[in-house]
Amino acid sequence: MSSSTNLSAWVHTLRFEAEDIISVDLRPADGVVFPSFDAGSHIDLHLPNGMVRSYSLSNSTTESQRYVVGVLKDRASRGGSRCVHEQLRVGVKLEISAPRNNFPLHEDATHSVLVAGGIGVTPVLCMARRLKELGKRFEFVYLARSRKNAAFIADIEALGVPVTWHFDDEQGGPPNLTALLGRRAVNASEHYYACGPSVMLDNFEKTCAALGHTQAHIERFSAVEVAAATDAKASFTVELRASGKTFEVTPDTDLHKQLIASGVFIPFSCEEGICGSCETRVIEGEVDHLDSILTLAERAANAVMMVCVSGCKSRRLVLDL
Repeated sequence: MSSSTNLSAWVHTLRFEAEDIISVDLRPADGVVFPSFDAGSHIDLHLPNGMVRSYSLSNSTTESQRYVVGVLKDRASRGGSRCVHEQLRVGVKLEISAPRNNFPLHEDATHSVLVAGGIGVTPVLCMARRLKELGKRFEFVYLARSRKNAAFIADIEALGVPVTWHFDDEQGGPPNLTALLGRRAVNASEHYYACGPSVMLDNFEKTCAALGHTQAHIERFSAVEVAAATDAKASFTVELRASGKTFEVTPDTDLHKQLIASGVFIPFSCEEGICGSCETRVIEGEVDHLDSILTLAERAANAVMMVCVSGCKSRRLVLDL
């Protein structure tokens, strides 16, 4: 879907970063000003094949007139990453969204531990650049199957900061996160970040919890399957307060489809509950949260929902649309 809030950009540079990984350097079209962004942010690319996909920004937040993303050509691609690799060319113009951030960096931390798994290095590298600019203490842990699969190695080395490299084929197996994350004493003012494959992130969360590292943050590139609650309603009424529209969700459809049919614009990108583009304010009703973004506290607050995947536990749902 398109929106008047989108930005027009053109592909300035395509660069090989690692096996099946390229970086895309985007510059603003004439008359366009790119909004500033914080470390951990991502943007949506409206691709030539009609798909909309989210990618994290890897460049420095001080660079005001370019956005750089890294894209892995996923073997299980539904068409997004394949389109980036096979159809984007230097000079191609496309629509992009303004930056959003579901993975913010806590710049006041006394120490930060950044863990990147494969292509998950993109937002982590942006964080490292920001912490370096601020003169903050941090360490970088980079995990990949092999060195040939690791993007941005030269960029990371150029930062001149402590880095732990772990390549499975060189180390004889996957990393021991307990050993890597247990090197520091528990300190509530220290923050731990990870982005990468779901298996790694699940392990990271369990390890941080076991070690007592309470300030642990993750960003997922693929959704975690969440089962609907046992008390979720198969049918419920939805009121769109701002537009005055009302419709029914039934077992034959879902909220996402009905919102599209209603003609009320909502930005959808991943359609899996991981990018946050469809976040919508909830006025009334109890949400069945099925996304992979909101924290337990945010879910309990029931103030917002990701309408692309979530449902409802009450007979009526009122949204600020």
